[in-house]
Amino acid sequence: MIELKNVYFKYNNNELLKDITFKVKEKEKVVLLGINGSGKSTLLKIINGLLFPQKGKYFYKGVEINKKQLKNKEFNRKFRKEVVFLFQNPDSMIFNPTVYDEIAFGLRQLGDKKEDIDEKVKYWADKLGVYKYLNEPPFNLSGGEKQKVCLAALLILEPEVLLLDEPTANLDPKTTGWLIDFLYELNLTTIITTHNLSLSLELGDRGLVLSEDHQIIYDGNLEEFIKDIEMLKKAGLVHIHRHRHGKLEHRHYHTHDF
Repeated sequence: MIELKNVYFKYNNNELLKDITFKVKEKEKVVLLGINGSGKSTLLKIINGLLFPQKGKYFYKGVEINKKQLKNKEFNRKFRKEVVFLFQNPDSMIFNPTVYDEIAFGLRQLGDKKEDIDEKVKYWADKLGVYKYLNEPPFNLSGGEKQKVCLAALLILEPEVLLLDEPTANLDPKTTGWLIDFLYELNLTTIITTHNLSLSLELGDRGLVLSEDHQIIYDGNLEEFIKDIEMLKKAGLVHIHRHRHGKLEHRHYHTHDF
């Protein structure tokens, strides 16, 4: 369904992605791990067609995704509906005057009938627990509620691929638990970025790991990766520091769970 072949991307002469090659099957749930700055967000933006490989190729359902292809209005409409992206900060996605308008925006752009839009907005608002806020400004909601509104605005499009960039980073524990359960129930292809090892096993079975030098250093079973201290060190996902137990102290590795 998704295939990247030898993809490179630079920004201001800084290499952000190096020789990225992998495939994702339909309905697969993939966790993209790596420290901050390893290239996770850039990779999601390429898969979403917001950025394009400067070297290498990206294919979606066998079609190469590039600027020329997305200038085809019919294909662009189809692609934008099928591949959606939840940004880490919901404030960067919200711009409509009410929650209703926010959720309805995508279908309105696609020209759906008003009555169909109304039915779907109410369905997804109810499913994500934001129905009571439909007539309120989304800007006044909590971070978790904004995240739910943004997710509803994406899922109303009935996508096939859901990309999520650090979706739990700004959530409280209760909302994090809700999101994990909700994502588990979705029958979609999902690619989720995180550097939180504790949560990663709840988000998928396959791990793609980016190193500090922006290359994929692991692609396989996520649980096996997390048990491999040498691979964790290579990815920069563990650190060592002094640890105190009363009057005793020693040094050992700690994972990046934040």
